[in-house]
Amino acid sequence: LRASQTTTNNLILAQALNTQGSLQLATGQTEAALNTWKQAAIAYTNAGDEAGILGSQINQAQALQTLGLYRQAQTTLEQLNQKLQTQPDSLLKVTGLRSLGVALQVMGDLQKSQAVLEQSLAIAQRLESSPDTSTILFSLGNTARALKDHQKSFNYYHKAAENATTSITKVEAQLNQLSLSVQTQKWEVAPALLSQIQSSLTNLPPSRAAVYAQVNLAESLMTKRSNLPDQLSKIAQLLARAIQQARSLKDSRAESYALGELGRLYEQTQQWSDAQKLTQEALSLAQAINADHIAYRWQWQLGRILKQQGNLTGAVAAYTEAVNTLQSLRSDLVAISSDVQFTFRDSVELVYRELVRLLLELPPTASSSLKPQSDQGEEPEGVISQKNLEKARKLIESLQLAELDNFFREACLKTKPEQIDQVDPTAAIIYPIILPDRIAVIFSLPRQSSQKPWLRYYQTKLPQSQVESVLEQLFQSLNPAFSNKQRLRVSQQVYDWLIRPAEAQFAQSGVKTLVFVPDGSLRNLPMAALHDGQHYLVEKYNIAVSQGLQLLQPRSLIRKRLKVLLGGLTEARQGFSALPAVESELNQIASEMRSKVLLNQKFIKTTIEEQIYAEPFPIIHLATHAQFSSNADNTFLLTWDGRINVKDLDRLLRGREQENTNPIELLVLSACQTAVGDKRAALGLAGLAVRSGTRSTLATLWSVRDQSTAELMAQFYRELTQTEVNKAEALRQAQLKLLKKPKYEHPFYWAPFVLVGNWL
Repeated sequence: LRASQTTTNNLILAQALNTQGSLQLATGQTEAALNTWKQAAIAYTNAGDEAGILGSQINQAQALQTLGLYRQAQTTLEQLNQKLQTQPDSLLKVTGLRSLGVALQVMGDLQKSQAVLEQSLAIAQRLESSPDTSTILFSLGNTARALKDHQKSFNYYHKAAENATTSITKVEAQLNQLSLSVQTQKWEVAPALLSQIQSSLTNLPPSRAAVYAQVNLAESLMTKRSNLPDQLSKIAQLLARAIQQARSLKDSRAESYALGELGRLYEQTQQWSDAQKLTQEALSLAQAINADHIAYRWQWQLGRILKQQGNLTGAVAAYTEAVNTLQSLRSDLVAISSDVQFTFRDSVELVYRELVRLLLELPPTASSSLKPQSDQGEEPEGVISQKNLEKARKLIESLQLAELDNFFREACLKTKPEQIDQVDPTAAIIYPIILPDRIAVIFSLPRQSSQKPWLRYYQTKLPQSQVESVLEQLFQSLNPAFSNKQRLRVSQQVYDWLIRPAEAQFAQSGVKTLVFVPDGSLRNLPMAALHDGQHYLVEKYNIAVSQGLQLLQPRSLIRKRLKVLLGGLTEARQGFSALPAVESELNQIASEMRSKVLLNQKFIKTTIEEQIYAEPFPIIHLATHAQFSSNADNTFLLTWDGRINVKDLDRLLRGREQENTNPIELLVLSACQTAVGDKRAALGLAGLAVRSGTRSTLATLWSVRDQSTAELMAQFYRELTQTEVNKAEALRQAQLKLLKKPKYEHPFYWAPFVLVGNWL
């Protein structure tokens, strides 16, 4: 009897805690709600109520999502999902699946999000639960929007509004319809939606959801004020009411959003003093509750406002804080704001680039746009300080790392940084940076003494659109169908931007290798093909690509133990053309060094995995179709029986690294291409090179004739095994041999081969 009473008491306590948590979440006390639901889970456990335990854990995951901690929420929900799938259909199962679908959407796993949400919707409809049906349709609309299926997204939002059982869920669906119509410029539906939303908002009781709804509406109205009724005063009133409601609720998070958005309105109307004051208030609130995913936005906004007021020192400080906050958010970078979604390129990347631009602003006394830094111990007047150049360089590297985090949807690089300008006494490191009004270049020469080397800087003032256009022309001209005259003209123009101002200093310093840390669309271009009017760059220097100051234990190849795992396809598979010369390529390499060959039917995922784990091959050479894309899901290698996605290859190679103390020195992918129409496709190559754990990756930027590839690869391995040159020099010699053959002298055949990572 006593045990029964204890169970009953625990159950009553658990239910009370569960209700308390729901009230806390509704009034913006998210952290308190999370703790309350943790206590509820303990009480349900003591009561032996399995459904109650699952429900309180789902509630905890929803609180984590509200706090922007989507990675933690996803981990919790995926564990719960395994239990839910074995349960009969229930509203609890509906809620768990919907929460998992939301987490997957924000984390970027959109196809899986759609599938989980559709399962949740089907169960909700079978159980005839209208509230759940409306909420799930709303989430499906968000996933379809992320998939850029705008019509499908709009339809989902419309159905969500139709099925809504409360005013707030209806308004939220209509608000997303409105923001989507603004985004896609479907102005004809906006006025009717706006009228309905404004009418509903006035009747909503105060709640966090109501505050967010008003902020959401204000943001849509600010996005395209010129195309919607001019309502500046109404927007200000809307946000003022949202601020008042948030204060009455004592909801600091909601108040911070509303204050910051009002600050943004005043930023747009150039009321700088009011904008600054409101933004600082919003920032203080966000920092007080440790809401970094909100704080970075207001730090960024404050930086913009201070810059407009001419306070560059203050602007740099605010931008720097924004970057520091973003870096502290790395593991949840993809979920910066659950309430107002931003894309990576529209938010995170802009913060970095705008700060770089501020750091590289030449003082008013500067007289030259191509003025290198002094070699003496002092900085000439009108030249950017070494401190700013060093900071700008580190920022560009941090941005590249952030791009890779976004590419893989997780914080991916945890290696120990190496100072690459200290690794090779004959290498110059070049950082070309594309900014809105210029192409800037920071470079460092080899270390000549124990003192820190001076960084140099020069720039060419041009609109970014013009720079991007020229880079696209150069990429297109590398196709043999284009005239040589056009190709050389454009190639020399890019050479003038990136190399010519530093030519004399390279010569004076005895530079043999140029290591590029390319930015943006420059990643898609082979630097070897740049032309000075007389010679290609590869005729003068070894060339490598790096992601920055991080190299994995840089050292030279140990020649005595070189052994290569060779794999490839000669036959057409899965819609990809045959590569008949691959067999010759692999045989020629096998004749130069000890090897194991996996060809055609033997080139399957399980066999590749077995061989990688079986022997410590320092080199892995895969001659098969491969595609790089700015989307990790579309970056893969072709095998006889399917495809190896970049994430699978990453896990495979890193697994070998953990099992074996001998790392993979070189990964060669000899039949790659970048995805058609994807200007950021080479990000896939950078991602693979960094994530795989291999010290170097040699790959191609486009698919080349397999016969010329076979010749180049054979010469590359000949150089590696029969001479003492490093990998960059071996690649250069192989490229030059091809260049000297009349039928292969066009850059199309030899230029796309790029060495990423350790070039020694």
